[in-house]
Amino acid sequence: MWGETRVETSASGVPRPAVPQTAGAARAIHRAREAALVGDRPAVAPRAEIGASWDRVLRSGIDPDQSTESPLLDVDEIEHRRRSSTLGEVMPLLNDGLVALADAAQQIMVVTDVECRVLWRRGNAGVLRRADDVCLAEGAAWAEESTGTNAIGTALVSRVPVQVHSSEHFVRTLHSWTCAAAPVRDPRDGRMMGIVDMSGPASTFHPTTLALVSSVARLAESEIRNRHLQAIDRLRSVAAPLVCRLGGRALAVDTHGWLAAVTGMPPVDRLPLPKSLRPGRVWLPSLGMCRVEPLPGGWLIQVAEGPSDGAPQRVVLDLSRPRGLTVNVVGAVGTWTQRLSPRHAELLYALALHPEGRTASELAQDIFGDATRTVTVRAEISRMRRHLAQVLAHRPYRFGEDVEVEVIHPDHPADLLPHSTAPVVVRARTAD
Repeated sequence: MWGETRVETSASGVPRPAVPQTAGAARAIHRAREAALVGDRPAVAPRAEIGASWDRVLRSGIDPDQSTESPLLDVDEIEHRRRSSTLGEVMPLLNDGLVALADAAQQIMVVTDVECRVLWRRGNAGVLRRADDVCLAEGAAWAEESTGTNAIGTALVSRVPVQVHSSEHFVRTLHSWTCAAAPVRDPRDGRMMGIVDMSGPASTFHPTTLALVSSVARLAESEIRNRHLQAIDRLRSVAAPLVCRLGGRALAVDTHGWLAAVTGMPPVDRLPLPKSLRPGRVWLPSLGMCRVEPLPGGWLIQVAEGPSDGAPQRVVLDLSRPRGLTVNVVGAVGTWTQRLSPRHAELLYALALHPEGRTASELAQDIFGDATRTVTVRAEISRMRRHLAQVLAHRPYRFGEDVEVEVIHPDHPADLLPHSTAPVVVRARTAD
């Protein structure tokens, strides 16, 4: 801990910032950063998320004395990204929730896409001019790999709200700034849509800014969720009469796979769909061979009866990017991709290391270091099998005998599921 720095959580679960609030603490941060730059161990460690970010940035070769300038997207590209982003639908809410407060606090609101490209910025006119000096401008890149440790880029990597103050920034140019950012996820598929940030001169730091930004990000997600439920209701009104007249197994889903109507089979909340679904015969891992037809706002899917061809031949477990964990199922009729939670990535990684299979107790030891936690393991495997039943076998748990499995690792072993404490992952990160 830094002097009088504290980590707290509000009653609503929103994290409060753990940043230095005294001159002594600020000097300690500066000394810790200088030690990290030369490979020394600081007398007082930085906050965990800041230290992890410094490590990533050092490995990427960022120069602490570099400029924060980056090539800007052209106007047409910025407009294209704005129109393509769901965040554009909730910009009125973000403006109402943050812009007036940012202006009064001598700060600005910044909204980026998932590549940390600035798409919108609003707020205090004077701070907007100062932001131009550090290239915090529309179209600029603020990912860690281009600008070092900063709230926008670090929140995207860590996938949690982050506040970065003064010399916690890796690049010295930003030491006169403070920023707080929160990721915004699409509630329809869990994917990251972008980052909402409040930034300003370091003198404008306030300990409640992170909680404010986090709350507004959650409000934006809630608004998107409400709009989605309305769209599902519209699809249901069209699809339900049609599905009821069909024989066999069939269901209607929206473009994200959420169920609107079903017949002949148990209902599911959501059906995993390929990235580019088209009408015709399609093999879906959770259902087998299906016939797909378009509906207004979704798809009608009829399950083929009898033996199905196109069974999966290969599974690619991609763990190369902590914020983009996926499993790719490759079959005779194409490729299908499923995004993974960190826990499911751990389980599939353990199974990939043991093609002969693992019992529930062995997996519990792999993941939790506690062989008795079999109930949790069985529940998680059951959830995965809803989407991956065609490639996962059980008794013992394993990949199917005819399925080739490949694991894509990150470039640096330390970046393998970096937030995981599972023994099977920790061993792999530290293996020579």
